[in-house]
Amino acid sequence: MFRTKSPKNKNAKIKTNMNKHQDQSNTHHVPVLLEQVLTILDPQEGDSYLDLTAGYGGHAERILERTKSPRQAVLVDRDDKAIAVLTGKFAEQGVQIIHEDFLSASRELIASERQFDVILADLGVSSPHLNSAERGFAISQTGPLDMRMDQTQKLVAADIVNSYTEAQLADIIQRYGEDPKARKIAHLIVQDRPFATTTELAYIVARAWPGHSKVHPATRTFQALRIAVNDELGLLEKSLPLWTQLLKPGGRLAVISFHSLEDRIVKQTFGELAGDRYDAELRLLTKHPVVASEQEIVFNPRARSAKLRAVAK
Repeated sequence: MFRTKSPKNKNAKIKTNMNKHQDQSNTHHVPVLLEQVLTILDPQEGDSYLDLTAGYGGHAERILERTKSPRQAVLVDRDDKAIAVLTGKFAEQGVQIIHEDFLSASRELIASERQFDVILADLGVSSPHLNSAERGFAISQTGPLDMRMDQTQKLVAADIVNSYTEAQLADIIQRYGEDPKARKIAHLIVQDRPFATTTELAYIVARAWPGHSKVHPATRTFQALRIAVNDELGLLEKSLPLWTQLLKPGGRLAVISFHSLEDRIVKQTFGELAGDRYDAELRLLTKHPVVASEQEIVFNPRARSAKLRAVAK
């Protein structure tokens, strides 16, 4: 059960917990819904493949085993550590690796008139992000209020927490975190800021939810800040129509989302472009979202919230 504990010194520098983790590679990541992805996308030998959120290459490794065509594969990620891992794993095979957000990469690939047989986007934050205190995604580990997926961008979570107005904070927490106590949380933040670390912020947010809970009461606030920092929903809304343009005739596109806001955008976009209409551009491969089995959830708890939707051209 969760119990709130006050930090020993709110203004203390980030200490041991962060330092203990920052030198570790933390690159172990179990890909979610892997077997379902392979079944639905059905990669065939010779297929071209685009992974728009390649991460540490878990899905890519298995798909490339099927396609046996690394020179027709493109792996995209905006995290520099992920790019380093992908380069080490796949560059010598001739795989093209792009260090950009998926919207920028999609626009460039369209401009180059590229199309693919298999496209995958596994959205959200990866296990190495959550396991690295210095990245600032984790509630339970002391780290800076960062939360950037692309560490070259200027905006960090601390900028939002420490400089946005109370009304702006409440709107972000309500819109992206769907927290019913968004206004109260925003008020507590403004009253007690500035904040330097994740655990300082988590402690203050928890005051809006007295009592005990299995889920940390700051979870929705951290989700909201992460989405705002990385413009996750904005990038997804702009990118989905481009991904359908990148599909070859007969090509398959799958998107894995991890919260209702993402899934709603994917469902709506696929619903507009596919379905039982004479002018439908796409065909639905999943009438309902595909979710993880209980067995997968046991060894990979992150899969619990994953939803996969897919279409074909």
